[in-house]
Amino acid sequence: MSKKLVAYFSAGGVTAKAAKCLAEAAGADLYEIRPEIPYTSADLDWMDKKSRSSVEMNDPSSRPALSDTSADIAGHDVIFVGFPVWWYTAPAIIRTFLEAYDFSGKIIVPFATSGGSGLGKTAKTLQESVPSAAVMDGKLLNGKQNAADLKKWADGFGR
Repeated sequence: MSKKLVAYFSAGGVTAKAAKCLAEAAGADLYEIRPEIPYTSADLDWMDKKSRSSVEMNDPSSRPALSDTSADIAGHDVIFVGFPVWWYTAPAIIRTFLEAYDFSGKIIVPFATSGGSGLGKTAKTLQESVPSAAVMDGKLLNGKQNAADLKKWADGFGR
């Protein structure tokens, strides 16, 4: 049985709730990916082209700083990485997180929450940040989750 970690970034609490459900169902450890400077509601205003999130998402090289890098990646085989979908993909801070650690030989499984769009080519985009890991196609975890279904899904990534 593989050791699993659920690492997540949540701007408004929705992804945090999904991450906690997944971690509990999968028997996984939980780690919150936190930005060094927390996002405000003004930062998240996607209608404002000058908002922090808009600026970050329009710059492919943007890597917002993390508040810490204490996730126990080495002690886990499968890492579920959760986030809200921003501009049809993962927020820039997810790439910061992936590039901050050695994921060699790890399985990375994205999961997301979204108000309207799917994951699109997120797995391919994230793979660029962790070439020595296997990034799987992920899943949207919107709404109330069924623990048995989450466990079955998560167990499908064991070694």
